Amino acid sequence: MPQAAQALAEPVFSPALDAIIDLDRYPIHQPENPLTLALIEQCRIELDAVGCCCVRGFVRPESIARMLAEAERLKPQTYWSENANNPYMTKDDPSLPEDHPKRIFNKRTNGFINSDILEADSDLRAAYDSDEVLRFVSDCLGVAPIYRWADPLGRNPYSVMDPGHEFAWHFDGNEFTVSILVQGAEKGGMFEYCPDLRTPENENLEAVTKVLRGDRGPVQELDLQPGDLQIFKGRFSMHRVTKIEGDRTRYIALPTYVLDPHSVNRPERAKQFYGRAEPIHYEREAQRPDRLLD
Repeated sequence: MPQAAQALAEPVFSPALDAIIDLDRYPIHQPENPLTLALIEQCRIELDAVGCCCVRGFVRPESIARMLAEAERLKPQTYWSENANNPYMTKDDPSLPEDHPKRIFNKRTNGFINSDILEADSDLRAAYDSDEVLRFVSDCLGVAPIYRWADPLGRNPYSVMDPGHEFAWHFDGNEFTVSILVQGAEKGGMFEYCPDLRTPENENLEAVTKVLRGDRGPVQELDLQPGDLQIFKGRFSMHRVTKIEGDRTRYIALPTYVLDPHSVNRPERAKQFYGRAEPIHYEREAQRPDRLLD
């Protein structure tokens, strides 16, 4: 592994995992435990069926309270962006027809508390650095090995959405996203997704365009609650978060895993989401794991 990536992979803080994850209900530290094996099997069934699975109450309420306190302390350092994006987070391409999905833009307003500013004793950081969590996610996906993401800004951030914010339809730049809801909106803030709308071999542009134009046929919803763990194939399933309503900010933690330990966001996506691109984003731009539009 390159030196920079190796440095990122070294745990900063390792409190007892039991203080973060409800190991009584979900003993993921015991991979041969019948409860763990049954949970993995159920997650695999859900992922195969709809590209998404949810483990309710995975993170203990006390840990969620600590994550919420951390997010609120760091909220003044949030990078906020208000923009319109296409599903690929790329710029407009006037050479394409007007109905091409790369030319269909929808509103996005949100912020990120970047991974590089998480506190040293962060529960989110500790969970992400846990080999037990990485192994559990890998087992659920039925894919090994997977790696913690080398992207220094986006590897495990908090997404922040205030009232009135919404996150438009998009594909992720990484294969797998794990999310932990920390605080939901009073109303709205629903996670919607279209399972396996594209593959590495087929962009499926016609189906993408239909959803952008309002087709609800392939759309599914997931009503996450604080402490729920979601595993999601966001590289291939287009998704969004509906408008936040009420007076409460929505915080969600996004620990992210990849197949290629060398990969990072494209510079353009890093700047859109996290406010800047680091040298590593430019250095690795030419080395992509697939040829998808992004």
